[in-house]
Amino acid sequence: MRDASKLHFVTLTVVDWIDVFTRKVYKDCILDSLRFCMANKGMVLFGYVIMSNHLHMLVQSGSGDLSGLLRDFKKFTAKTILKKIQTGPESRREWMLERFARAAGRHSRNKTYQFWKYGNHPEEVYSE
Repeated sequence: MRDASKLHFVTLTVVDWIDVFTRKVYKDCILDSLRFCMANKGMVLFGYVIMSNHLHMLVQSGSGDLSGLLRDFKKFTAKTILKKIQTGPESRREWMLERFARAAGRHSRNKTYQFWKYGNHPEEVYSE
């Protein structure tokens, strides 16, 4: 990132490209978190699209800490979605949790599950 206070195009991707967001309950977690971040964390959201296994955003941090904002967003959404997968009616539960656990085993930062891939691929937007 050149200037963290500028508008950026970012992509957040679920590990192993798992199609989590085919279910409304998980998309709603993303939408709720986006609303929270806009109201409470200085997120300026210019646009987004939720695909079946990743999220694109045109986003800016009002505080100039885009990295911290995205870190907090990813951490909260991962915990929320994983809890819903574990406790809700999910036919793919065992398969999904096994994949998230395997991804966590590849990185020392994770204890049990890894939901999002590392990195956000931020690209500063320079023009319309």
